[in-house]
Amino acid sequence: MVLQGPLFDYNTKPYLNKLFSLSKSCLCILISYLLEHLPKEITSNTSWNYPTADRVFVNGKFCKDPKLATADDFSFSGLHNARPVNNAVRSNVTAVNVNKLPGLNTLGISLVRIDYGIGGQNPPHTHPRATEILVVGEGTLLVGFVTSNPDNRLISKTLNAGDVFVFPEGLIHFQANIGHSPAVAFAALSSQNPGVITIANTVFGSNPAINPNILARAFQLDPRIVVDLQGKFKK
Repeated sequence: MVLQGPLFDYNTKPYLNKLFSLSKSCLCILISYLLEHLPKEITSNTSWNYPTADRVFVNGKFCKDPKLATADDFSFSGLHNARPVNNAVRSNVTAVNVNKLPGLNTLGISLVRIDYGIGGQNPPHTHPRATEILVVGEGTLLVGFVTSNPDNRLISKTLNAGDVFVFPEGLIHFQANIGHSPAVAFAALSSQNPGVITIANTVFGSNPAINPNILARAFQLDPRIVVDLQGKFKK
């Protein structure tokens, strides 16, 4: 590029090359700084490698020596079996993530099976590190998610066997069995360790408990009701 005019009459290419080289140097310095100061247990989809004496620590897990890897590191059995749903919400989530399947580490994907009893639900929750795509295997489910502030729109739909629905990353969502028989669904998540935050359990079952007056004002409830709810969710 050449700048011309009363004040310019020279080739700028050498200067741009120097600027580009300086930018690369600054980027290298920044990356080095981040690798030095970021926590070493990062459980997101991003793969950060931290060498130890004989292994590499990635996404909070030690990577196995590839020469020692076997088929068992990449397989999981029994997901076709129904799980018991004799609990308060009448559902059961079977997760196949990096904790169950070591070969998933750094791959950014995992799977769950969800069993629903009659009237059962997977209560409002969120995955802080993953988008979820769910397919209904059996039964009829009412599903939905709520958009972020300030709109807080409910996006909801009734699904039958073979139907698919997506829950965007980080948004509160739910599934409820509204049919007359048990239901089952399978879902894939865009993280090997998506995490889960169940809203009621987190808010009313925290340890130690949140001050009831804070929750009473937030939910516009009588503090005595909050105390009662905390008693129900106390671990």
